Amino acid sequence: MLAKRIVPCLDVQDGRVVKGKKFTDIQDVADPVELGKRYSELGADELVFYDITASHEKRDIFLDVVERVSEEVHIPFTVGGGIRTVDDFRAVLQAGADKVSVNSAAVTNPDLIDEASVRFGNQCVVLSIDVKEEDGEWYVFVKGGRENTGKKLIEWAVEGEERGAGEIVLNVMDTDGVKQGYRSDVMAQLSDHVNIPVVASGGAGNEEHFLDVLTNGKADAALAASVFHFNEIELSDLKQYLYNHELPIRLG
Repeated sequence: MLAKRIVPCLDVQDGRVVKGKKFTDIQDVADPVELGKRYSELGADELVFYDITASHEKRDIFLDVVERVSEEVHIPFTVGGGIRTVDDFRAVLQAGADKVSVNSAAVTNPDLIDEASVRFGNQCVVLSIDVKEEDGEWYVFVKGGRENTGKKLIEWAVEGEERGAGEIVLNVMDTDGVKQGYRSDVMAQLSDHVNIPVVASGGAGNEEHFLDVLTNGKADAALAASVFHFNEIELSDLKQYLYNHELPIRLG
């Protein structure tokens, strides 16, 4: 069995790591390079950096931050936000990222997934999906959660895999930053419908939440932000806890 991964997420705005609740109430946290380096040293398996306003502001992604991170961080990291073309993929990968995450642009132009997968390999292509529940259905949202696409989660995820995405990050917007736990039921439903790794995002508040989503939620990895940023959970303690509960976890 492949090791379960713990992935700190760093949302970047104006060159700084920030964090909010349900995509609002944004507050400053730290320098992205310094924080990324710290997580690398503490034993994180991977990192994710999101330029959280690039798509909404229709501007290019923060390549200067990516280059600085690649010089200081020695674990795999994913970059997303503002990725609109295959050239954007190339620029981010050349700047040092291991994977590139697409969200809004993939919905607008699904062929981007195919093109990037063929050009760079599906291991580089991460499909990030933000969802909310409305009238009993899980719908895909874009532009930082501002716009309902009308697409249903499972249909879009299956299409993304068929087009060449190598991984899916599922963020349940209503639990984002609330710390009441992941929606393991939704994660499990998604995992049952795709054959690529699913990364759970949105809702981590304690160690039990990670255990739940990595077991009952069938997630391959768990992504979190504020519990790590504000030292509410230590990475080493979390990984030891999961290891003690017989999950395949990399220690040290």
